[in-house]
Amino acid sequence: MMPTPQELHGYYLEDLEVGMSETFAKTVSESDVNLFAEISGDNNPVHLDEEYAKQTPFGGRIVHGMFSAALISAVAGTRLPGPGCIYIGQQIKFKAPIRIGDTARATITVTDINTRRKWVVCRTDVHVGDKLVATGEATFMVDSRPA
Repeated sequence: MMPTPQELHGYYLEDLEVGMSETFAKTVSESDVNLFAEISGDNNPVHLDEEYAKQTPFGGRIVHGMFSAALISAVAGTRLPGPGCIYIGQQIKFKAPIRIGDTARATITVTDINTRRKWVVCRTDVHVGDKLVATGEATFMVDSRPA
């Protein structure tokens, strides 16, 4: 039997509180980088060509910065606020590169809830180990609990 939309739904607006937090981690493989390049169309050689990337300030291949944003999206769409939320906006600053083989950990933390607009504002951070590699703020539209 298929789950109902309510069974698939993440948090409702009334269930959220400032300070709630969730995380998703992924160890990035070479295949992930190649597939991300294929899906996104971003074939910058700093991501795909080791010889080219060695000549850059990074000294080797780095993972697409927007891969960090995709990990944030994974947290939002599956954990917090979870299924049913709608991404409204994202501001992000990239602080350091992610490399193939790194485990990147994206965390969303609720910082504000606007019940009138049904918007939830969250801090978004991506770490590799203790190092902050990307940080920002996201806004999500979240449904109220059905009557």
